Amino acid sequence: MSPFGLYEPGSSVLHRAPAGPSLLFVLVFAAATVAVTSPWWLGGACLLVASGFVVARIPLRRVWPLLRTLVLLVVLILAVQWWFLGPERALVVCLRIVAALGVASLFTLVTRVEDLVDAIERALGPLRRFGVDPERVGVVVGLTVQAVGTLAGIAGSVREAARARGAKRSITAFAVPFVVRTLRYADELGEALAARGWGDRDPGDRHRGSEMRHP
Repeated sequence: MSPFGLYEPGSSVLHRAPAGPSLLFVLVFAAATVAVTSPWWLGGACLLVASGFVVARIPLRRVWPLLRTLVLLVVLILAVQWWFLGPERALVVCLRIVAALGVASLFTLVTRVEDLVDAIERALGPLRRFGVDPERVGVVVGLTVQAVGTLAGIAGSVREAARARGAKRSITAFAVPFVVRTLRYADELGEALAARGWGDRDPGDRHRGSEMRHP
């Protein structure tokens, strides 16, 4: 299971929040973490995200992989940033990462992919006159969210298989099956999209072809 998202069923106020306003809040929140430079404010943002997990009643089995990933990421980035920028700047960078990834993960845990796709399609509907295809954008976003979880799940299962074979520290034992399974997933996804008419021709070409057949 991916540490960064995929819907966790629940009935909390965050689960019932509309997908569109929730997505807008996540984008504004992430942008604010980039603009803010005070470690105190960023620490408060991290506490706000943590309280969101509590309010949403996300079980520990879903929170623990995220915490473990964030700890490893923060330790690595903190060491590098401390060396080049000093302790205060390093702390600011790490707090920004924790806050942004935390709120994004919380959003995908409490929001169904189909609700997110519908919200994007409704939001982009007025742009249809300018050539924007809301349905296509919505599907791409939905596939991206699902792909992140799928690839993380593949990585986890491959890592567990390598550990079971006693090859925990072997890069080859992880990389080769991960690449093979990722390519297989990409091939299956491409076939599914092709079956739905994606990627064969440009939508404008299909429209023009229809006009030629029916003058």
